[in-house]
Amino acid sequence: MSAPEREHTEGAGFAAYVFDAYGTLFDVHSAVRRHQQALGAHHQAFSDLWRTKQLEYTWVRSLAGQYRDFAALTEDALDHCLARFPQIDRGLKADLLHAYRRLDCFAEVPEVLTRLRARGARIAILSNGTPAMLEDAIAAAGIGSLIDDVFSVDALKIYKTAPAAYALLTDRLGLAPDEIAFQSSNRWDIAGAKAFGFTCHWINRSGAPDEYADLAPDAILPTLKGLTT
Repeated sequence: MSAPEREHTEGAGFAAYVFDAYGTLFDVHSAVRRHQQALGAHHQAFSDLWRTKQLEYTWVRSLAGQYRDFAALTEDALDHCLARFPQIDRGLKADLLHAYRRLDCFAEVPEVLTRLRARGARIAILSNGTPAMLEDAIAAAGIGSLIDDVFSVDALKIYKTAPAAYALLTDRLGLAPDEIAFQSSNRWDIAGAKAFGFTCHWINRSGAPDEYADLAPDAILPTLKGLTT
């Protein structure tokens, strides 16, 4: 059965469910939406570019061995966007950065995490975000009581998809890769996690075409609800 046809089976018995944060639990475009009127007609293109550059900078920094933390890269990417869209008021920068620290979580997140915890599974985050960024996002979403562990690659000074980033989970949780289910909306992240040996669920919210065929997810789900149904 091909990956798009696979369905998650409830009761799979994973000891831990680990989630990427940005784009998976938290809506990365909600920061721009809060200031949509001020940003004007180009708000979606602006938001897409901000996200693209933010990720690009993590890969370039990791390959070059020149780590710069995710908060700094988020600001660097925003500066690039403001330069690319000179019609947008640079005075919005502080407001946009503040909004990014307090992103909306996707609507299904609290219920899904609650149901997974009821199975006895451990719930964790593995993110490129700094500890302070993740603390702010979790608090703003009100989901702190549903998460057991938060792991940031900042401890390693290298970004996903470096194998060392995924090894944080096996090392800190004391679990084998096949005891961990890993969820991400980022296909490149799923590829890295699959290469490491996790069972992977790609949360394909946008209906994007698949890629990295040799590192296929174990399931493709439109939202996190598919983990509990």
